[in-house]
Amino acid sequence: MPGKILVVEDEPRLAGVLRDYLEQAGYEAHCLGDGLAVVPWVREKAPDLVLLDLMLPGKDGMEICKEIRSFSPVPILMVTARVEEIDRLLGLELGADDYICKPYSPREVVARVKAVLRRAGGQPSPASHGLFLDKDRYQATLRGVALPLTAVEFQLLHLLASNPGRIYSRSQLMDRIYSDQRVVSDRTIDSHVKKLRRKIEAAVPGEEWIRSVYGVGYKFEAP
Repeated sequence: MPGKILVVEDEPRLAGVLRDYLEQAGYEAHCLGDGLAVVPWVREKAPDLVLLDLMLPGKDGMEICKEIRSFSPVPILMVTARVEEIDRLLGLELGADDYICKPYSPREVVARVKAVLRRAGGQPSPASHGLFLDKDRYQATLRGVALPLTAVEFQLLHLLASNPGRIYSRSQLMDRIYSDQRVVSDRTIDSHVKKLRRKIEAAVPGEEWIRSVYGVGYKFEAP
C-alpha cells in the first residue's frame, strides 16, 4: 500500500510539485528544506521512504544518508545533479537505495518511488539458522540481532537466503534486484555484498553467511 514519503528539497517550488504528484499517486507526502531537520524528523515520524536531495543547506544529503542508515533501514532515493560514477558508488556505500538525476520529470520520480517501495515490500520469509526476514515490516534479524539493511541489501539477502547453496552470478542478481532494467555495474553489486557482509559480521562476529564463488558469483550458506 502507498505510504508516507518525506521529500527533502530546498527549492520550495520543486518540493511542492513533487508533493502534489506523490499525493495524486496516493502517498502521504511531507516536505523539508533544511538538512539539519531531516534526521530528527525521520526518527520521530518513521517514513516509508525518503526522497533526499544531495545539495541542501545545513547538512548535505550524503551526511544525512549516513546518519539515517545508522539507525533505520528506510529506503532512501537520492536526488542529485552529480552524475559522476564516484558519487553514485559513494552514495550506495553510505546506504542509498537508488538514484535519480536532475533534471527529471515528476512522473519519473513517482515511478522510481514505486519501484523502490515494491522491492522493499512482499511477504515474510521463515526463519533459517537464526535468520528471519519480514518483507512486510522490512525487518531483518539474525539470532535476535537487528540488521539495519537498505532496501537493496534486504532484497539481496532475501533472494540469496531463499535459495541456500544456489550460486547467483552478478548479472542474475542485478536482473532480480533491479527489475526496472536500469544499467548498473558489477562493482555496484559487489559494493552491496560488501556492506551486507559487514552488517552480518557486526551481528555475528567471525561467521560468513554470503560466500564468493570465484569467477561465478555469490551464494548463501549458513555456517
